[in-house]
Amino acid sequence: MKKLLALVLALAMALSLVAVASAEEAKDLPRNETVYFGGQQWGTVVGSNPLSSTNNNGLGVAANPRGSRTIMFETLYMYNMLDGQLYPLLADGEYVWNEDMTECTVKIKEAAYWSDDEPVTAKDVAATWEACKFVNNGTYTSYAAYIDAIEAVDDQTVVFKCALNDEGKPVNPLQILQFFSGVYICQEAWLATLFERNGNDAAAILADEAWDVVYSGPYTNYFHNDQLVAFVRNDNYWGQDESMWGKLPVPKYLAHGLYADNDATLVAFKAGDIDCNQQFIANVQNLWLVDNLPISTYMSEAPYGLCATMPTAWLNMENEFLQNVAIRKAIAWATDYDSIIANAMTNQSPSFSDVPRSVMNPTDGEQAMYDHEAVKDLQWAGNDIEGAKALLDEAGIVDTDGDGYRELNGKKVTLNACCPNGWTDWQAAMQTVAEAGQKIGLDIQTYYPEWSVYQTVYTKASQTEYDIFMQSPAGAQPASPWARVRALMSSEFLGQDNNWNGNFGHYKNDRIDEILKLIPLTSDPEELKALYTEATEIYLTEVPSFSLMYRPEQFHAVNESVWTGYPVAGDGLNIPPSNLTDGYGIAALYYLRNVD
Repeated sequence: MKKLLALVLALAMALSLVAVASAEEAKDLPRNETVYFGGQQWGTVVGSNPLSSTNNNGLGVAANPRGSRTIMFETLYMYNMLDGQLYPLLADGEYVWNEDMTECTVKIKEAAYWSDDEPVTAKDVAATWEACKFVNNGTYTSYAAYIDAIEAVDDQTVVFKCALNDEGKPVNPLQILQFFSGVYICQEAWLATLFERNGNDAAAILADEAWDVVYSGPYTNYFHNDQLVAFVRNDNYWGQDESMWGKLPVPKYLAHGLYADNDATLVAFKAGDIDCNQQFIANVQNLWLVDNLPISTYMSEAPYGLCATMPTAWLNMENEFLQNVAIRKAIAWATDYDSIIANAMTNQSPSFSDVPRSVMNPTDGEQAMYDHEAVKDLQWAGNDIEGAKALLDEAGIVDTDGDGYRELNGKKVTLNACCPNGWTDWQAAMQTVAEAGQKIGLDIQTYYPEWSVYQTVYTKASQTEYDIFMQSPAGAQPASPWARVRALMSSEFLGQDNNWNGNFGHYKNDRIDEILKLIPLTSDPEELKALYTEATEIYLTEVPSFSLMYRPEQFHAVNESVWTGYPVAGDGLNIPPSNLTDGYGIAALYYLRNVD
């Protein structure tokens, strides 16, 4: 009977899709049943293929360890950056490691079902990995070095077997946790259909738009064109079982208008056409303080959002001047971070006086993972012009020809500070770095190439075009803060072309490499704290790069014209401000209610 009901619902949903597609811009979406999003979808949707990275389906398909968007496809666990924990989704209870951490066992919820009413099983998890391996997609290339095999022991039990190093130890158990929150689980039977109709051709499989995809989440594709994309709730969603949410999410529809740019998105948000907006808005507080709009953010006061990432100035170690640690430190000490926070971020970031710099983001969980007292003499808050000058003087880097600029080994210290053109907040940050250089006698000039060029340069295995340049390291995710230490300083990225993962300045430190190998295999909290403290000490002493600001990994502003009940700091719900859809943030959909 359940299977027949599911088929009837599926047929009705398909007919609804056709009906909506024929309506003018899907204007039949009831406003009091639809949550509209902004800043997540740009351009027309291409597909709905959970194996592919070319869907351009931002609202529906966005897998990431920091919290995958699980409105349609689901992961084993949901990451919550508020407490750094993984919460079961398709998984049943906590994952269990064996004694030497070479295997991790996960149980699958018996209540979890696919949209065709078939149960989710351990075989689906194993089949997902094998499918990723066959098509060699981003999931496989990201985890192949860490996962030897994924095996279904029975319908409800799946075992993750770690890849081992030469000593017989797991290469990195933390990457298994990344898989748990960052990889969509696909149905084995549907994957077989996908492969068969594409003749087992990997390129064709990845290009398949997959509109017939079987899914396990609470919503499915409903409508899309060049102006709008919408998803409709699956009222047969398994998550209403008492083992999970116990009810359906409140909104029947989730939708996203396709806007030309940030300015157009802001206009729609202010008008109430967008409910939840993932967009940086300068002086966001003016929307309620000056414009008196029913708009709010996760926090009512600055920084207004939960800052979890740290846009960073990377220092190119191939530059002879930046190989000198005194020059690196002097630039970092002299930079006026309060100015960057005030101008580039309009105070939507805590200062480095409030949260002293380290390898940690400013969340409470990460801040507790190193010894603040042990490194406080190495931390700097910025705008220390006299201290930077004294440091350079002591290192013998002085102006010998009277032109106002210092020399090293007889050469004037000349550098550029780069970021993509049009990224106005980053450009303001780089301008501040250049101004700091001028104040301490270093000739630093700004350079803003187009992103299409910029991305091809800083990701090279070797480059001498950019001296100081901006990019963000890993933010909040299950493997953090290890993942950020890795991104900031790991030598594994040296010599890699098309390197998007980190250490863009090509720094090398053997002890950091040792620490990065030790942390994933260390369970004792005090030992972990000692390792992270040592990594912080090395980073602040060597200064291979320096963070310019703290920044929300996602912006989260809401207009309460139609809906209310959004997550708010201190509300006791422990729901992160991740736009109602990502990781444990999807819990917010169960608390929304219409404005009276």
